[in-house]
Amino acid sequence: MKDCLFCKMVAGEIKPDMVMQNDQLIAFRDINPQAATHILVVPRRHISTLNDLAQEDAGIIESMVSAARTIAHQQGIAASGYRLVMNCNQAGGQTVYHIHLHLLGGRPMGWPPG
Repeated sequence: MKDCLFCKMVAGEIKPDMVMQNDQLIAFRDINPQAATHILVVPRRHISTLNDLAQEDAGIIESMVSAARTIAHQQGIAASGYRLVMNCNQAGGQTVYHIHLHLLGGRPMGWPPG
């Protein structure tokens, strides 16, 4: 998707503050952090919303969660705790229409969220 912000990051047109990348995904610091640690995990393949996931995409979600777990350990927040969030569509808080996983930590998380 040529107008997608995250696709431009995947293509190297925009350089985020990268913390991890592999053949399936990129992970970088959020430019508007909502916690001391706020990292976005984004698949390289464009999928607009969670509603657009197909059965064959199950591995993508698994790799995103696995990457978030690894990053949480690397960032020193795994033991104290962290939150993983995926938003879907406008009422769900999605602002960039390319699925992504928020990794939030480094402060206590309240409930209910939002």
